[in-house]
Amino acid sequence: MTELAAELRGAVRGEVGFDVTSRALVTMDASNYRRVPAGVVAPRDADDVAAVLEVCRARGVPVVARGGGTSIAGQATGTGVVLDFTRHMNRLVGLDPATRTAVVQPGLVLDRLQEAAAPHGLRFGPDPSTHGRCTLGGMIGNNSCGAHSVAWGTTADNVRELDVLTARGRRLRPGRDWAGAPEGLRQLVEGDLARLRTGFPDLPRRISGYALDALLPERGADVARSFCGSEGTLGILTEATVRLVEAPPARALAVLGYGEESAAAEAAAGLLPYGPLTVEGMAADLVPSPAGLPRGGAWLFVETGGGTAAEARARAETIVRAADVLDALVVTDAAGQRALWRVREDASGTATRMPDGTEAWPGWEDCAVPPARLGAYLRDFRALLTAHHLRGTPYGHFGDGCIHVRIDFDLLSEAGVARFRRFSEELAEVVVAHGGSLSGEHGDGQARAELLPKMYGAELVTLFERAKGVWDPDDLLNPGMLVRPAPLDTNLRFAVLPREPVPVAFGYPSDGGDFAAAVRRCVGVAKCRTTGPSGASVMCPSFRATGEEAHSTRGRARLLHEMLAGELVTDGWRSTEVRDALDLCLSCKGCRSDCPVGVDMATYKAEFLHHHYAGRRRPAAHYSMGRLPKWLGWAARTRTARLVNALASVPPLAALAKRLGGIAPERRIPRLAAQPFSRWERRRERGRPRERTAYLWPDTFTEHLSPSVGRAAVRVLEAAGVTVLPLPDRRRVRGGGAFPWGTRRERACCGLTYLSTGQLDQARAVLRRTLDLLEPLLPPAAPDPAPGPDPDPDPADKAGYPPPFVVLEPSCAAALRADLPELLPDDPRAARLAARVVTFAEALEGLAPDWTPPRLDRPVTGQTHCHQHAVLGDAADRRLREAAALTGDLAGGCCGLAGNFGFEKGHFEVSRTCAEEQLLPAVREAEPGTVVLADGFSCRTQLEQLAGVRGRHLAEVLAQALDGAGE
Repeated sequence: MTELAAELRGAVRGEVGFDVTSRALVTMDASNYRRVPAGVVAPRDADDVAAVLEVCRARGVPVVARGGGTSIAGQATGTGVVLDFTRHMNRLVGLDPATRTAVVQPGLVLDRLQEAAAPHGLRFGPDPSTHGRCTLGGMIGNNSCGAHSVAWGTTADNVRELDVLTARGRRLRPGRDWAGAPEGLRQLVEGDLARLRTGFPDLPRRISGYALDALLPERGADVARSFCGSEGTLGILTEATVRLVEAPPARALAVLGYGEESAAAEAAAGLLPYGPLTVEGMAADLVPSPAGLPRGGAWLFVETGGGTAAEARARAETIVRAADVLDALVVTDAAGQRALWRVREDASGTATRMPDGTEAWPGWEDCAVPPARLGAYLRDFRALLTAHHLRGTPYGHFGDGCIHVRIDFDLLSEAGVARFRRFSEELAEVVVAHGGSLSGEHGDGQARAELLPKMYGAELVTLFERAKGVWDPDDLLNPGMLVRPAPLDTNLRFAVLPREPVPVAFGYPSDGGDFAAAVRRCVGVAKCRTTGPSGASVMCPSFRATGEEAHSTRGRARLLHEMLAGELVTDGWRSTEVRDALDLCLSCKGCRSDCPVGVDMATYKAEFLHHHYAGRRRPAAHYSMGRLPKWLGWAARTRTARLVNALASVPPLAALAKRLGGIAPERRIPRLAAQPFSRWERRRERGRPRERTAYLWPDTFTEHLSPSVGRAAVRVLEAAGVTVLPLPDRRRVRGGGAFPWGTRRERACCGLTYLSTGQLDQARAVLRRTLDLLEPLLPPAAPDPAPGPDPDPDPADKAGYPPPFVVLEPSCAAALRADLPELLPDDPRAARLAARVVTFAEALEGLAPDWTPPRLDRPVTGQTHCHQHAVLGDAADRRLREAAALTGDLAGGCCGLAGNFGFEKGHFEVSRTCAEEQLLPAVREAEPGTVVLADGFSCRTQLEQLAGVRGRHLAEVLAQALDGAGE
């Protein structure tokens, strides 16, 4: 492999990666399969592609083209050289509104094409749910479709011409009338016209096999169309001319409720004569909360278009009247439609877990039958699931007869894999009996290609093999896909994982305590690779800053998978490859909420760092910032805050301190408060006790760096009629025996800085001390609750319970709510404390529901704290802002500082890039008089250091209004 890598480096201008990380990142796509490549090349242009093909052909090394890596059948994995088109060959070459065409490179993400076409009133018709990260090359390779295929067809319906390189280096331009056909293809087709005219089922979503029937003379002998769906096995696409369609100026969305999915499926075909843009279906199993949906156990999402909003609505209402439904909803506003479509789009990830948390997998993700047969097919499909003791929840493109489904296959045991094979063989027969296609969108890959003879018969499959031989006589391109396939039960990605749980520090309660199961959560949906405007989303700031797969949630999960497998990454927890990939993880926890399957990379990072540095010296930043509560507590006890500030203001001393502490030289050291919050709290005058009380948690940042936030929170809470109690502490004698040498004040701490740096032994010790200290304030242990959701989930409003703990710093509140019970799963006090933690806004809403805040009548800008977004939720904050007449929405994303991350040496540029994505532009563009809200100390620090803007906690804004102070 060393010689191959060297030869490729000498032949191409793009990057050549034969290192462990480059290979590990592409061992899998979004399927059940895993194959280890020899290396990865990111070509810069078609000449680079030709050079790779020449080198690999001479050496007999396979070549696999890869786009976004979201394929669900395994066709984006391979054992040879993988071509990554997303890095360089990702441009929109041209767009011609007059001819409604665009010229694209294979690595262009679909959403980028849609953004360019939108100002002209145009769009590319097909739009898979992965539109934010799938590429045009991948869509052409799979003949992708998406929700709007009932109106605008498949990708093949929207391709005009292609630029293709054959395995032997010939440049072709496939099009109609045999344009760009390799030598021998026309003779092959004309020698078997009868079979081609009768051997293909007639249905809109036939994706399986090669589309050789597109080469029939009556169909225009369209070589470009026949190339679509060939999964990179015939040639390498380097450019494509695609057709654009007119986007309706206005749209409406009718959501139709039915009792169950078969009823919805049977109704779908009857709606097609009304000309809808979509007829999508899904069942209640895939909806975490049916809020906002009409009554029913299954729904059709039917979109209509029109020249005006009234016209679009009228068409939607016509469809509602024509449909036999339990209930219906018509939405015309864009925000409401986007919210409903997110429910449907996230189903591809949500479906990877059954309602009880059991894992579910692709493999039979997208079969298609004639739309009129879909209801009957679903009943037979359900019966087959029951016969094999399997479960799955269908959803998808009901108007095209195509369903997606993830099934709870056991792919970890021999018996489970054997059942997977038996079910696959029997389901293929059911699909064929209904006149269907084994694949209706995602291609055959390894998952279904073995079963193509059941659909097409042996003779037509032999014709596919001969066509492959015409295009690629050396079988160089993606071998094992479509023809002469590998068995569907080999190369399973789970086979290499350890069968017994590995010892870990966190409890992983949602994964049965199994770290491997937690890592398996990532199925490759790749929502973390979205590069366009993220709106309220946070995930994944480091990928959005660098564009590197290794810095995406999926990339890191792949490396952790390979670490557990031990084949590529051979040094386990000591792996430098995994460490380096995790280094730019901001621990924002955005993936915990934004990833459809709830990957929590912040927790995985802390786990890894805990093991990686066990018994070894850590980076300096882990000591300087990871143990920040200790150093700040020392400064407070010795009353040396002013001295520390003075020393930090001397540039040479500050530079030395930053160098020794592993702090980025570009950063300014924050000033310590002369008077910690708790000292002020102990000395302040108190009013009379009230019925409603709460403990204010003096987190490290509020205590030592921004006590003004704590004072403001006290002012507001007491104005609302809440008595604020100081959190108790205790003095502990230092030393021991006959020689005690002083005392220290022991305080409650959330352990955040220890958690974020992976110092989990210290975090556990700190949290246990906190539980010991606060145990008298916790509610008594309750008996095991009855199954079902907590009827009163608000911890601030439970009669007879001890007062809640109000935590002002969102990251600390998130650590107490989420990390504490997961790090100490064996201590019942952890869950009891977590249940009593509330944010500032939640405390006001729960303890003073009748209080009216002062009315400010001011616009706001800023950013919702990433931990608030991911763990705590901001609904109470939004209601409080609305009550105070603070108008406008906060930006999404991450500020980029993220606690210690943005202060660590080597992270400054990424930190700044994250801030420049949404936060800083939002602040710069705000009108005069706008309130800049930033509840997190990190967010406020980032604003101050990068924009010279003072952000304020919501408590500070309300307290100032109460005091009637001017600006």
